[in-house]
Amino acid sequence: MMLEVSLTHDFGSFAVDVAFTAPAGVTALFGASGAGKTTVINAVAGLFRPTQGRVVAQGEVLLDTGRGVNLPARRRRVGYVFQEPRLFPHLSVRSNLLYGARFAPKAAPGPGFDQVIEMLGIGALLERRPGALSGGEKARVSIGRALLSKPRLLLMDEPLAALDAARREEILPFIERLRDAGLPVLYVSHSIGEVARLASTVVLLDAGRVLAAGPAAEVLSDPALAARLGGAEAGTVLAATVGETAPDGLVRLDTAAGPVWVAEPPGAPGTRLRLRLHASDVILARARPEGLSALNILPGIVERIEPEPGGRAFVRLRMGREAVLARLTQRSVTALGLAPGVACHAVLKTVAVSRDDLGAG
Repeated sequence: MMLEVSLTHDFGSFAVDVAFTAPAGVTALFGASGAGKTTVINAVAGLFRPTQGRVVAQGEVLLDTGRGVNLPARRRRVGYVFQEPRLFPHLSVRSNLLYGARFAPKAAPGPGFDQVIEMLGIGALLERRPGALSGGEKARVSIGRALLSKPRLLLMDEPLAALDAARREEILPFIERLRDAGLPVLYVSHSIGEVARLASTVVLLDAGRVLAAGPAAEVLSDPALAARLGGAEAGTVLAATVGETAPDGLVRLDTAAGPVWVAEPPGAPGTRLRLRLHASDVILARARPEGLSALNILPGIVERIEPEPGGRAFVRLRMGREAVLARLTQRSVTALGLAPGVACHAVLKTVAVSRDDLGAG
């Protein structure tokens, strides 16, 4: 494992008792405000010492209260990207970036200055000062400064929360590149859309406790967790590969659950993607429906049903190694006779999949 975290601390009015491990890639700490997400990453960063804890990043012990190990923040080689960029206003972009490089150990592996500039697309910004940058540009520079410190672990505390939708879409591909480069990233968010697009691993927190932890596709498609969290944004993440483009312009995505046709051009054939299906956009049918405008019809077996307050329910269909989550009314569940083991079909409109639901695989 690239990251091991175990923390216990009692603040009096709030207590944290968290333990999880994660492989390489983006590990998302997900949960509502006040769940303890920022407390966890601040402990990992060395910004506060928990009563009991152990943090190991890429084999290096950063904290072990049982053995008396507590590396100061400056020695942990942890890059921290805050919600606000916190750039030095009196320095140029170049100088802000080089400030981060000052903290990089000489022999430490990691991208060099030119690589970071190219990765983040900020070459044209080097001589500007932060006051002349857009929110998205500031976010990229902040990420670049953290990377140039050549961290063994990158912490990102809701780095897109202050940005509008267009600026968030501008930044997401760069974070995907970080994930695919193999640098461990601990990413805090309460946006299920960001988590679905970016995370390799999801740690779901509630009131300072871990409700679930594991691969993103499994955690996000858990109907019990979706119901507990209120479920309006619940959905499924599928691995997909771009296939053919039909004469009418629709593009086929090949998934283990079956082909999914989308209207948005997602990339060249062979491109690997992460496809998010919103549970509220999925309709279920016992028999394969005919005469529908919806083009995506995926066969599966009901695996779990979880009631939700308000007369709704989440139904998870198993489709080989993949799962699809649907949000129905309890009346529909009863009328269809749905139960674990029952065969049915998931129906999804092509236009229900937008560009925001497609991320790099």
